[in-house]
Amino acid sequence: MKNLDMRGQPCPIPVVKAKEALALDNAVVVLVDNIVAVQNLEKMAKGTGCTFSYTEEGENYTVNIVKTAGKPDDAPQNPPSEVSSAGAASSGNKGPLVLISSDSMGRGAEDLGRLLIKGFIFSLTQINPPPEALIFLNGGAKLTTEGANTVPDLKALEEKGVGIYTCGTCANYYKLTDSLAVGSIVDMMNIVNRLAKASYVITI
Repeated sequence: MKNLDMRGQPCPIPVVKAKEALALDNAVVVLVDNIVAVQNLEKMAKGTGCTFSYTEEGENYTVNIVKTAGKPDDAPQNPPSEVSSAGAASSGNKGPLVLISSDSMGRGAEDLGRLLIKGFIFSLTQINPPPEALIFLNGGAKLTTEGANTVPDLKALEEKGVGIYTCGTCANYYKLTDSLAVGSIVDMMNIVNRLAKASYVITI
């Protein structure tokens, strides 16, 4: 039985990691710190023919997921893959170019925005086909530098052949040039050329 501590991890990381654990074992215990994560794990468990239970301990929740004999390991496909398949059908099986212009996602609480952008970039590692490239502008440049919690996922994308590019003017403005941790620094002409040639662009 695999034990996962997913406290503090944004959606969909707890679900994805639980599914990965279940591919190798018959049961997984997941520790999370919010009821939404519990609900998402429950949906995954029931959708893949597993039994589900949880206990609440203060601010934490311990979720138990066990495979049920005679039922499929993973009946439905991961939602991100379904979305990417639709996009692939309209773009010749080529992933999107993703333009990220901030170190947070959405408007409102900045801490929430940073949690969301972390979850968004992790989700990009799960889609098929993967993105063609990620381009980071303005405050988004901070996501490719040393100490950013997005760097491990960006490195995982880079290993899949995804280009990771940070605007040079932006890196220089924020004094981040020497702390780049993944990808490469490019100029605006390079960025414009990539945008012009992309099958489709997702802007965050």
